[in-house]
Amino acid sequence: MPNAALSLDRIEAASRLIDPVFRDTPHLADESLSRSLGREVFVKIETLTPVRSFKGRGADFLLGHTKETRTVVCASTGNFGRALAQVARRRGLGACVFAPVGTAPAEISRLRGLGVRVVVEGRDIDDARHAASVYTRGRGDLVLIEEGREARIAEGAGTIGVELAPLRPDTVLLPVGSGALAAGVGRWLKARSPRTRVIGVCAAGAPAMAHSWRAGSPMATAHARTFATSLAVRSPTPEAVEWMRDVVDDVLLVEEKAIDDALRLLRDTLGLLVEPAAAVGIAAVLAHDPPGARTATVLTGGRSPVEAVRAP
Repeated sequence: MPNAALSLDRIEAASRLIDPVFRDTPHLADESLSRSLGREVFVKIETLTPVRSFKGRGADFLLGHTKETRTVVCASTGNFGRALAQVARRRGLGACVFAPVGTAPAEISRLRGLGVRVVVEGRDIDDARHAASVYTRGRGDLVLIEEGREARIAEGAGTIGVELAPLRPDTVLLPVGSGALAAGVGRWLKARSPRTRVIGVCAAGAPAMAHSWRAGSPMATAHARTFATSLAVRSPTPEAVEWMRDVVDDVLLVEEKAIDDALRLLRDTLGLLVEPAAAVGIAAVLAHDPPGARTATVLTGGRSPVEAVRAP
């Protein structure tokens, strides 16, 4: 399934073909939030989709218009697994999700409620991804789906760029886990809003993608320690690093304290409880004051019950 490059034509097609329940999410510039950050800040709210995250875009573009008949297998801490499972179920496909040890029990329960077979294995998402790869090897009835390797997943995520481009932001701050979101959105904005500065944001405890982007090739780390679990990647894929290389202007690191502060600010100004990964764009404004009077970021997913324990 993997494709080598991201296509503007496919991103444009995805903006029409993806199920409407996953796209055209609202964006707003809240006066209180903008005042607190000293600039006009637009937030795109991806938590209002049926899967509570932006992941439905890529999953639907990948599976929604193919003739795939095999059971789909992926590794996920929740969001991508839920999105892939929902799209697969609509198409009558089986799904199996490998989740690392420590995945929230509520996430496991939701996945099983969608009819998914869940295998809990590995200390983190990279271990779970390896276990999923071993499981599918040599199995003609299974197909492994990896976010950082499937161009159509990044292109589906790139439809967020289609929706942000009319705002003509000076800067867009994007959470970076697998890299699919930053790559897809960056691909569109660099072509359609070239003055916009595209900045990826990683958790400081999971800097592998930041190091890889700077080096121009995958740079694994021994650990990925952050409560922004969907950003806890320690072994980036070559494809995602390549996609990001020419369309991302910078990658910033944010500490856990800054993420906590951003979560609190989003709660107090917008009344939203988002997952830690979704708040890193706001955290980057707080910690780094990146350039741009007109800034946008993406609230990529809603807070899970286990993360609510850390609610500021």
